[in-house]
Amino acid sequence: QVQLVESGGGLVQAGGSLRLSCAASGRTFGWLNMGWFRQAPGKERELIAVISRSGVVASYKDSVKGRFTITRDNAKNTVYLQMNSLKPEDTAVYYCAADRTTLGAPKPISSGAGDFGSWGQGAQVTVSS
Repeated sequence: QVQLVESGGGLVQAGGSLRLSCAASGRTFGWLNMGWFRQAPGKERELIAVISRSGVVASYKDSVKGRFTITRDNAKNTVYLQMNSLKPEDTAVYYCAADRTTLGAPKPISSGAGDFGSWGQGAQVTVSS
C-alpha cells in the first residue's frame, strides 16, 4: 500500500491560483492510476481529476475542466493539481488517492471514493470572494 501526503493548500482570493502536491512513498507509485478528490462542508467527497500511470491520460469533472490540471512526476513519486481561476465554490478539503487496482485505464470521473484505496490526509483550500 502506498502512503500519500498532500501539501500546498491555503487561502487565496477568487481568480487566484494554487498548486497542490501529493508525495507518495513506496515503489508501486508508478503502477497506480491516481486521482484528486475534494469534499466541501456538508457535501460528499467527489472525484475531480484522474491521471493514468504514465501521465498521458487525464480526465476532469466538468466543474473544474479548463481550470485545473492534473500531472505527475513518477521519478519524484508525486502527483500535482494545478488550480487556476479559483472560485469560492472550489473551497473544500482536497485529497489525493490511489486507484485500488494496478491494471487498466484510470477510473471514470464518475467514480466514487470506494474505487480508490490509499488516501492522503487532505489539504484545505479556501477561496475568498
